[in-house]
Amino acid sequence: MCGICGKLQLDGETRVEPELLERMMGTISHRGPDGRGNYVSGPVGLGHTRLAIIDLNTGAQPISNEDKTVWVVYNGEIYNFQELREELLRKGHVFRTTTDTEVIVHLYEEYGVECLSRLRGMFAFALWDEKLRSLLLARDRVGIKPLYYADSGKALIFGSEIKALLADSDARCQVDPQSLDKFLTHLCLPGKETLWKGIYKLEPGFFLIASKGNVKVQQYWDLRFKLDDHWKSMDEASEALYDLVKKTVREHMISDVPVGFLLSGGVDSTVVLSCAATETSKRISTFTVGFDGEGFVDERPFARLAAKRFGTEHHEITITPQEFWDFLPSLVRHMEEPVCDPPAVSLHYVSKLARRHVKVLLSGEGGDEAFGGYHTYRNFMLLERLKSMAGPLTGALSAVFNGAARFPRLRKIGQFAPYIKTGLPDYYYSRTASPFSFFNPIKEGLYTHSFCAMVNQKRSTEVIRNLFGNVRDEPLLNQMQYIDTKTSLPDDLLIKADKMTMANSMELRVPFLDHKLLEFAASLPLSYRVNKFTTKRILKETFRDRIPGEIIQRKKAGFPIPIKRWLQKELRDQVYQVLLSRKCLERGYFRKEGIEKLLALGDQGQPLTKEIFSLLTLELLLAQFVDQ
Repeated sequence: MCGICGKLQLDGETRVEPELLERMMGTISHRGPDGRGNYVSGPVGLGHTRLAIIDLNTGAQPISNEDKTVWVVYNGEIYNFQELREELLRKGHVFRTTTDTEVIVHLYEEYGVECLSRLRGMFAFALWDEKLRSLLLARDRVGIKPLYYADSGKALIFGSEIKALLADSDARCQVDPQSLDKFLTHLCLPGKETLWKGIYKLEPGFFLIASKGNVKVQQYWDLRFKLDDHWKSMDEASEALYDLVKKTVREHMISDVPVGFLLSGGVDSTVVLSCAATETSKRISTFTVGFDGEGFVDERPFARLAAKRFGTEHHEITITPQEFWDFLPSLVRHMEEPVCDPPAVSLHYVSKLARRHVKVLLSGEGGDEAFGGYHTYRNFMLLERLKSMAGPLTGALSAVFNGAARFPRLRKIGQFAPYIKTGLPDYYYSRTASPFSFFNPIKEGLYTHSFCAMVNQKRSTEVIRNLFGNVRDEPLLNQMQYIDTKTSLPDDLLIKADKMTMANSMELRVPFLDHKLLEFAASLPLSYRVNKFTTKRILKETFRDRIPGEIIQRKKAGFPIPIKRWLQKELRDQVYQVLLSRKCLERGYFRKEGIEKLLALGDQGQPLTKEIFSLLTLELLLAQFVDQ
């Protein structure tokens, strides 16, 4: 786990200054406190900050091939690197290190860009081919590791974080109004755009080649749902799943430094821990987080239950409202984009705790996307059955759901009424502007006239519409899992996971997002994933006797945090002060009356916590990146 950065002058002649690389590396030193290195040759410069995990003594980067015509800087872990190394040795390649980084160099020599299809792991890397005078940027299949770039027409600059790009005067911190609207539409930024004009994400499963002044971006992997006829029975599939999960966890534990585990008290993280316990005789360290106060689900008792079952050395940390608030400026500085994910703060504090004991963490992230764990999947599939049963009475069914919306206890049911008429895409086009959102009518009065004139709100849903086009003929469950895997997973959950752990110089690994495991899950019958009221059916069946029953049977809680109460009570005054400040209103994006209405409704308990938190982090971000 490291940080990478660099620049390519597209004219092929202008020299990259080593001082620029030093500045870029300085902005991401937290990603790699164990060392730094660079390679500069005329128009290209590559920089690297190292967090030493494998081959502690000889794994410094950049790394080259034997004749120094291929150079690479790389962030991530290749879990099948030992197998690839043996194959390349048989083909005559000579290795100077035992690190997984050098495998990428020789694999590229052997297969060119096709090497990407052979890599199994999480990665973002930049590779310079001196003979071809070309730069290859690549990102792993699901976006576990980030990679940003900016193409000014004269130069291509890139880095693991946006801050590295901003060290170069060719990249500017200028807000893209369309991206701002997209964020408030989805509460994340799906697709390649960032909040900043001219700065882009290399999307998951894509690579970029810059050669002879041209820059081309191309996809090399996508999630496909192909039913495997081999699964004749649930028992057969369950046995195969157990072997695959255990193998994947074993590979993710490869490290020359101590490894620990994040426990949420849920099924996914407990499954990962259970497999790890069968793969090592060493005492395992586990970590979890809790919060002060009452009125919310506390994950810690379930995490303790798992820790006791597998005999771990368990550690906990408790966060107060003030600690939460104090970290918010640092949160947006590390995230570099607005964020609607209060648990990101929790992840920071628990990884800070873990850093005292280990250098690598494994988590259960991705289990919901892979195996159908979200209640959304179950609810929409049940509604789909109701629609098919209603037939010509669909209109009456819609009226029943509309009627339910008038009763507070049935509001969540009533929110599904528009789906009966319009279908799934209206929900997935937007998490806030859809017919299901309480925020929709408020958003219309939030924007100033000048800001409305700068954005096309229909464009903000283009990414989701285009993705739906890829799976239009797939069953409903496949559509939802595909969209989530391509949007909220990389652009919300994984970016948070990377930025918050790397802020503490920690490596986070996510076994459920190994692409072989994802492809396995995508080959299963729908009923193996979601069956009536049961989500993640096959995963729960497979591990029913291997993890505590209380965890299998408990109601899904996500990663609960008492943010709603904090924004209404302990942190209310601070939130009002920030969002109604003169500086916030003078930006010209939002009307004072709109913000006041949003905050007042939040005080009344309306479901607007995420929207308020999103505006809060947006303003804190602009204060740091634009004002300063």
